[in-house]
Amino acid sequence: MQLKFLNFLPLIALAMPAQAQSDAAKAFGARPAVSSVSISPDGTSLAMIEPTAGRGSVVSVLRIGSAEERRQVLASDANPDNLTSCGWPTNDRILCNVYRISTVFGQRTGETRMLGVNADGSNIRMVSARQGDTQLGIALGGGRILDWMGEREDGTVLMDRYYVPEQTTGRMTAQRRQGLGVDRVNTRNLSRSMVEVPRGDAFSYIADGHGTVRIMVTRPTTSMGYGGHRYEYFYRKKGSRDWLPLSSQSVSGIEAKGFQAEAVDSDLDVVYGIDDTPNGRAGVYRISLDGSMRKELVYDRADVDVTDLIQIGRQHRVVGVSWATDRRYSTFFDPELKKLAAALGKALPNAPLVSFVDASADEQKLVLYAGSDIDAGRYYLFDKATKQLGEIMAIKPGLDKYKLSPVKPVGFPASDGQMIPGYLTLPPGSNGKGLPAIVMPHGGPWWRDEWGFDWLAQFFAHQGYAVFQPNFRGSTGFGTDWLGGSGFKSWQKSIGDINDAGRWLVSQGIADRSKLAILGWSYGGYAALQSAVVDPQLYKAIVAIAPVTDIGDLQQEWKSDLSPASLAAMFGDSAIAQSGSPARHADAFVAPVLLFHGDIDRNVSIAESRSMASRLKGKGKSVELVEYRNLDHQLNDSDARAQMLDRADHFLRSALKLPPTQ
Repeated sequence: MQLKFLNFLPLIALAMPAQAQSDAAKAFGARPAVSSVSISPDGTSLAMIEPTAGRGSVVSVLRIGSAEERRQVLASDANPDNLTSCGWPTNDRILCNVYRISTVFGQRTGETRMLGVNADGSNIRMVSARQGDTQLGIALGGGRILDWMGEREDGTVLMDRYYVPEQTTGRMTAQRRQGLGVDRVNTRNLSRSMVEVPRGDAFSYIADGHGTVRIMVTRPTTSMGYGGHRYEYFYRKKGSRDWLPLSSQSVSGIEAKGFQAEAVDSDLDVVYGIDDTPNGRAGVYRISLDGSMRKELVYDRADVDVTDLIQIGRQHRVVGVSWATDRRYSTFFDPELKKLAAALGKALPNAPLVSFVDASADEQKLVLYAGSDIDAGRYYLFDKATKQLGEIMAIKPGLDKYKLSPVKPVGFPASDGQMIPGYLTLPPGSNGKGLPAIVMPHGGPWWRDEWGFDWLAQFFAHQGYAVFQPNFRGSTGFGTDWLGGSGFKSWQKSIGDINDAGRWLVSQGIADRSKLAILGWSYGGYAALQSAVVDPQLYKAIVAIAPVTDIGDLQQEWKSDLSPASLAAMFGDSAIAQSGSPARHADAFVAPVLLFHGDIDRNVSIAESRSMASRLKGKGKSVELVEYRNLDHQLNDSDARAQMLDRADHFLRSALKLPPTQ
């Protein structure tokens, strides 16, 4: 069944040209064999999103303990509807989120809708509020599930909803409210009632897991109509409808100061959230919601930010926190789960990255993920009663026949002496000396690399390259000073660290100076290109996937969403755009460049790559641009990714004068 009945705007599907693919590229570039796993409240069934050929996907329902009882209940060819996640409001009904990129008023934008379907594939209904011809605008979001409302058999949930006013001419019942509110929705018969009156300044709501909204977040607009630079948090006492002030959070660019509420624990009557600690790192706090406003530091570290809550069950109760240093670690507040996590660590010694994905209503059956640097991961089902652990599905089964490479956390000194952390992946069986090497900066830039499986790094290591992923200054997770105002506004520091990573590989004898390349995606693609402006001789080949190429152009793309002050805080002024935009310095390039970009990318317009390619060609430089039709920023298509891997490998081998793969 194709998802063709959604009331989205039409978008013409374009084909992607066929191209031969190597077995390795197919295996490493394949989309995950399962991208979402959820368990029914009674713990008897699983709903999974699985890929179909190319970019499509299906929702399959599996009866636990009976592989024969497997039914496909929804399907999408991803032209343009993509199934992204599913959950169970009742034991026999599933809600699935659908995402697509559409053109609205001449601009590409993302839209979401929520679908309901019975576990047997019947009664498919649009759960998101339908939009009519009389509306004075378009609600792009189809609503988020705030609360699963326990095990109510009628399938009622709490969903947020953006209300759009309707034309009033000739109509006495027109809807006149505007803004974000909350509805109680019956997912079977679609009856709905308003729980929270929509407000124009409302940004989000947080429920307590028992059907009550306890937190509201507002973001007042500026006089120019942009989102303001402050978020206001409000809370309710138990049994009250009055909103009381909780905290304020000021925002400047990507930096936020102040308590950010994340989750409510109704039993403890507290809200958990993130705030800065006296040591300059982010930590987890909780504030009492009984009116006392007692604030308690739950967990922090002196070396890295602690910003991740571990939540479990249908009430999403907070049971611990996690953080990343050289790899990700966790600590649990719940004694039973702490003991269980230790036992799972012993049961899965080769997959130390273990996380809780979902749970039955009584939390006796748990869906887990476990993986490592040499294992893309597997989903497991754990039964507390029987203490049995069974594998549900491997995420990358096609890689089982390949020898993968351990990922080693390492640090190197930047030119100013600052130690920069990163991850080194060497080819299987390599002595780690005199290798062709790739520096691979991460995207974002407000992101960081972590220890674990990375399909890009593993593919190129398999092909014989050393791969180094530096967490340059401008990365998140290491405190405000390390973030330093963003990798765009403070690009000199970020690009300096990235280039120092390449020089360090050479100085250590890991990389052959004549066989050093750089490859990145999104901001990483920007960094790959800008590195050549700063030091044209360092890298002998450049691969940039969906890159930013002109900071000024990116500001123009984002100016409808962010205020001038926010844009300036993130990207700086015109002088920074001039000095920090590789497309404005095409004459500096020496190494050949290979660009990849999807033509419906709404994160970074394909115009950025087209401009880069045009300017390089105009200066007589070596450049190739590969465009993927009807694909967005993630190039979420197995064939496209396999083609990209092969094309990049062939390009690098030619530029670095390496022998072809066997």
